Amino acid sequence: MDVLDLARTQFAVTGSLHFLFVVLTLGLAPLIAIMHTRYAITGRPVHERATRFWGQIYVINYALGILTGLVMEFQFGMNWSGLSHYAGDVFGAPLAIETLGAFFLESTFLGLWIFGWHRLPKWLHLACIWVVTLTAYASALWIMVANSFLQNPAGAVERGGHLVLTDFGALLTNPMLTMALPHVLSAGLWTAGFVLMGASAYQLFRRTAEREFFTSSLRTGVIVSLVGALFTIGFGYAQFGPASQFQPGKFHGALAGTGLGFMTMIGHLLLLLIMFVLVPTMYWLPRWRWAHLLLMAITPLPFLASILGWLTRESGRQPWMINGRLTVADAMSPGLTSGMVTVSLIAFGGVLGLLALVDYLLIARTVRRGPAAATLGASAPADPNERAHALSY
Repeated sequence: MDVLDLARTQFAVTGSLHFLFVVLTLGLAPLIAIMHTRYAITGRPVHERATRFWGQIYVINYALGILTGLVMEFQFGMNWSGLSHYAGDVFGAPLAIETLGAFFLESTFLGLWIFGWHRLPKWLHLACIWVVTLTAYASALWIMVANSFLQNPAGAVERGGHLVLTDFGALLTNPMLTMALPHVLSAGLWTAGFVLMGASAYQLFRRTAEREFFTSSLRTGVIVSLVGALFTIGFGYAQFGPASQFQPGKFHGALAGTGLGFMTMIGHLLLLLIMFVLVPTMYWLPRWRWAHLLLMAITPLPFLASILGWLTRESGRQPWMINGRLTVADAMSPGLTSGMVTVSLIAFGGVLGLLALVDYLLIARTVRRGPAAATLGASAPADPNERAHALSY
């Protein structure tokens, strides 16, 4: 491959691996906030245990996802300085807002939520996780604003060889954004629902002593995945209108045997499975061991569909980096060689792949140990020997 193809491959690999973390974070955040709300209102221990257990999985995924996001930032300066030079005044604005406003707030309130158990007042502690959820959604909004500008450079004009923002409101009402944002958020719910189902099915297949806990989680996962699937597919089709207007090649590719064609097939099959198999049998699923194997096997499919959707959205505007304004070739940094990009591709791909593996192993260990071993929000044992045993565990 030449240097351009290598640079595109690098961004596709790292972007796909990063999105694995993002889509699960967006899906789990509102579910944990709802669980915590139920605990705050009712005071029932079952809701506290659910909040702490699934919250611990969320924290693991979020922490490692931050590291993958840092790699994405490096690539803009290393490989795509032409984009920053030509459109940095416009493209950089929503990214800066996302970093300074949404991301920092999200991290701050997540820290307050993590360390606020048994320290903050009940309702203030609950407010922290809702702020985390809202700022996660705000973060997704600004990232999609920046991405939608690449799809359709609304609100900007060219002056002096680079783009200048003339209408900030046009960025927020971009036709390539209005249906894409709820599509991404719904995909997060869909993915999180499948994670709930898959993890619960694993424990039920092992004949866990926490049968009631994971039975409830499995049924919650079925409902969440149904809602997420319906909205994901609905808003996915709603994007065909803007795509046919600004990027007709993407529109036709969605109906052909391309990456979005495969993504659509996965989405429809999973929706049919949820609607006509999982929902009608929701109250019997915890008893059927064959169903547990099926649920574990299909857990990765929403992740796969999400990556294919992202790749289709990005490749649909080729050969443009900014549709109709800046080609991918012109957006590349000058002086790059195939060797340089190959080394960074291997390094970045290896680091992100390792982080994805660590994320999976840590989440799998948390699922395997069950809610009784969750350390998030656990009270410190009064007895020193008991405390030492807990830390060693």
